[in-house]
Amino acid sequence: MPAISATPALYILKTGSTLPALAAAHGDFEDWITQGLTGTPLDIRVLDAHACTAANWQWPERSAMAGLVITGSHDMVTDGADWCLRCEDWLRSLAEQDLPLLGICFGHQLLAQALGGQVAPHPAGLELGTVPVDAQRAAALDPLWHDLPARFQAHAVHYQSVRRLPAGAQVLAANPHEPHHGFRWGAHAWGVQFHPEFDALVMQAYVDHVRHSLHSHALSSADTSEWPVCSTPWAARLLPRFAHYAHQQLLTDTAPQSCTA
Repeated sequence: MPAISATPALYILKTGSTLPALAAAHGDFEDWITQGLTGTPLDIRVLDAHACTAANWQWPERSAMAGLVITGSHDMVTDGADWCLRCEDWLRSLAEQDLPLLGICFGHQLLAQALGGQVAPHPAGLELGTVPVDAQRAAALDPLWHDLPARFQAHAVHYQSVRRLPAGAQVLAANPHEPHHGFRWGAHAWGVQFHPEFDALVMQAYVDHVRHSLHSHALSSADTSEWPVCSTPWAARLLPRFAHYAHQQLLTDTAPQSCTA
């Protein structure tokens, strides 16, 4: 059973772990997200999504939460694991209660599916490395995206994709490979297919891992020159912006209401 915060906290839903060697040396998804949320006055708490199938499991109450970030995972949303389905039900409920949500990669896909979208293997296969991402028209009015440049670099590693967005969702970012690199549903729920929490070291580790895997499977002739890695300062800004947004929403929700005569 997760610990309950006395005041609303910013939660991270840990849906998986990174490469074991990378985790041992540099931390895991939730550690990088916590670093990215730097500067928030909110307490940050981590929930293990896989634990939700325990008999005595209780999700935190909405009133105990200021926001939720859903991590990436090496699992596939399309596998339909029981813990995934339970998380989907919870995420749908939180979205309907207007809790600020941010899904990253697998978390982006899980959130989209929970809200009625469709996830499937990408027909063009793997997207890997530091890739250009183009902000779409709706981004200009979005509280997290509004002053990001028209094009910026972001780290990506995914085989599956949100092939159909939930009804009413707005596309915030895309590129030639991935038409749904970012979306918003309602006023407070966002998903990004890329990884704002990755730095260049982490991204390079994934590129090296895939290269090694191709070599091990006698596929070393594959063209890996299209997997560049560089820094992604604009993409990284989404995490502290989300934390600021969640905190501001909390202050608005808890502000005393004025009385009228």
